[in-house]
Amino acid sequence: MWEVIFGSVMTMMFFTVYWLTFNTKGPMVYIGLSLLFCINIVMTVLYGYVYFALFIAFFVGNISSKAGFVSMYVIHLVTTVAAVTFSFFYNYTLLLIHLPFLIMTVLGVILLPISQYNRLKQEELESKLEDANLKIAELAIVEERHRIARDLHDTLGQKLSMIGLKSELSRKLIDKDQEAAKAELRDIESASRQALKEVREMISDMKQVSLKNEMVHVRKLMDAAQIRYDINVEGSFEQMPVLIENVLSMCLKEAVTNVVKHSRAQLCVIELVDTNQDILLKVMDNGTGVTGEVKPGHGLQGMKERLSFVNGTMHTTNSKEGFEINIAIPKVLKQIEEGWE
Repeated sequence: MWEVIFGSVMTMMFFTVYWLTFNTKGPMVYIGLSLLFCINIVMTVLYGYVYFALFIAFFVGNISSKAGFVSMYVIHLVTTVAAVTFSFFYNYTLLLIHLPFLIMTVLGVILLPISQYNRLKQEELESKLEDANLKIAELAIVEERHRIARDLHDTLGQKLSMIGLKSELSRKLIDKDQEAAKAELRDIESASRQALKEVREMISDMKQVSLKNEMVHVRKLMDAAQIRYDINVEGSFEQMPVLIENVLSMCLKEAVTNVVKHSRAQLCVIELVDTNQDILLKVMDNGTGVTGEVKPGHGLQGMKERLSFVNGTMHTTNSKEGFEINIAIPKVLKQIEEGWE
């Protein structure tokens, strides 16, 4: 009877301590684990009941600190193996009937904490990575607003200033020299039309762009320019984030537009590859290349600014055989390096 009573008390004590310390932090975790280790040893030696070790193994796997996890893992493994070994010499018949389950329990003590610990670390990293991607997306929106502000300033600021000056000049000339005033008004009309055209182009660039639709547009543009093309797409891009797809589509559009306008090429090769880590885009032509220094006027500066939103990189190769643009965009917007606690 005393064995039954004592075993029942130890079982209730075990789960009471387990419940009280499982969700706590700090020194209480290690105090509770020490009590659980002692109860596990007593129950293994006296009753051959080693199954408490599995509950403790799950508990140890939830420790976030590397030092705490390693120390508790080693202590738990050593005490469990020592208790089982001692029990074999003390009363081997008690454990012999549980031998298959005993082996499974020891394997669980070895593997379960490591598996649980790695799973929790992975979930923690994924959560932090998701937060980081959200912050990057927010920063990308802010950067895009700044870029739009700069484009509006560069596009409209100068032309509106010119329209204001010419309007004032026309008002002064209207009574003195009507022909000169008419010429100024024609300049105002031309500047306003050009400003309206540039604003429409900016709005068109800011709309959401589908990579699939852009590929169709590229083919039509090449056919209209009578440029032969070879387009090679490797991989599936259906799950691509919207931000990356927009940036990639706009870069492709800008690169192909440069080929049509400036390269005088007869052939354009486009390669789009989805690798395990990056999305790669290559646009290559056999035209005259870019004479002299590559200037931002070719649209390359705008491509670099867009790629910076998604941690993308761009490299250009300019030679007599043609011009080549290589773009790489990582699938993970930002990698988080998490150290052990």
